[in-house]
Amino acid sequence: MYKRSFLNVVTGLALAGSLGLAQAQDNSFKIGLILPLSGPFASTGKQLESAARLYMAQHGDKVAGKKVVLIVKDDTGTPDMTKRIAQELVTNDKVQVLAGFGLTPLAMATAPVAAQSKTPMVVMAAATSVVTEASPYIVRTSFTVPQVVTVLADWATKNNIKKVVSLVTDYAPGVDSEKYFSQRFIANGGQVIETLRVPLRNPDFAPFLQKVRDLKPDALFTFVPSGAGSALMKQFAERGLDKAGIRLIAEGSVTDDDILNSMGTTALGVVTAHHYSASHNSALNKKFVEAFSQANSGLRPNFMAVGAYDGMRVIYEAAKTTKGAGGEPLINAMKGQVFESPRGPMYIDAQTRDVVHNVYVRRVEKVGEQLWNQEIETVTNVKDIGKSH
Repeated sequence: MYKRSFLNVVTGLALAGSLGLAQAQDNSFKIGLILPLSGPFASTGKQLESAARLYMAQHGDKVAGKKVVLIVKDDTGTPDMTKRIAQELVTNDKVQVLAGFGLTPLAMATAPVAAQSKTPMVVMAAATSVVTEASPYIVRTSFTVPQVVTVLADWATKNNIKKVVSLVTDYAPGVDSEKYFSQRFIANGGQVIETLRVPLRNPDFAPFLQKVRDLKPDALFTFVPSGAGSALMKQFAERGLDKAGIRLIAEGSVTDDDILNSMGTTALGVVTAHHYSASHNSALNKKFVEAFSQANSGLRPNFMAVGAYDGMRVIYEAAKTTKGAGGEPLINAMKGQVFESPRGPMYIDAQTRDVVHNVYVRRVEKVGEQLWNQEIETVTNVKDIGKSH
């Protein structure tokens, strides 16, 4: 047994050595960006890819004397495919970093690949609390659901909302939203009179919204993935919930900047909490929004875009520190980075490898001819409370 494990170690070292040699020889720094570029979550993939490319356009394709090569792959939002692509990127393309991950199940499927190959993995979108615990090689630059929904629960309590119905998409971030919003809202003295879950694929909100109307809460609290907010908002109005005096409060993905203008007047007044709004009032963000819009035919960047943009920043700065080396030194150089993002000040917690940043309460308002998530309250340096449970 000892002999076999010794041989395994020797083989492993030889493999690692040849990997290092291959990377050194081609003098490139490769980032494998795995995104849902087709299928129901294609808008997420588009935002992530556009922002990663914008960062490279602004900061050049050289880091520590090596050429940065971005290898973009479409996983169609399917976990099995994400994992297979990650394995190929590590084994065949010899990438130094895996990045992207549009949804939690996609990040979770890839975590074992990152752990086994000791390849740093930058999660730019997935937001379930547990993601960073799935591998010691994961760093997150997006956000976590508990960070934003607890801030929203506090706001609701202070704004005369006493009874809510919770309506979430039935997958990990939705379950996180329901759990952490309800916990905080109830702890604050509020009442969650019903919790409803809608399927992730092909959701029909109508029967659920009818039930909400019948229950007559002060507000509906909701979470749906980026892109599904339009359908929810349309059916909310069709079922007359707004006329019945039921307020809509939501995790920020619901009034996604990418699709907000297409939601129409129904969205006006909707209050959400999130870590980024395209209307965030800082010089850095104004530049970011303008450059993103120019590069993408007028498209407005959303929270996915800022997660990818900041993710590329974390990768570039870490690569400078390690002089282009990957593996353990690279993940260590990602931990503890502190910087100003278009979202505001943020840092990567060195212990949890998770993002710490401001969370904003926003209200949908019309400015000029457009709808924007206008920040009305700021809670600074929000950590992920999901880690302490």
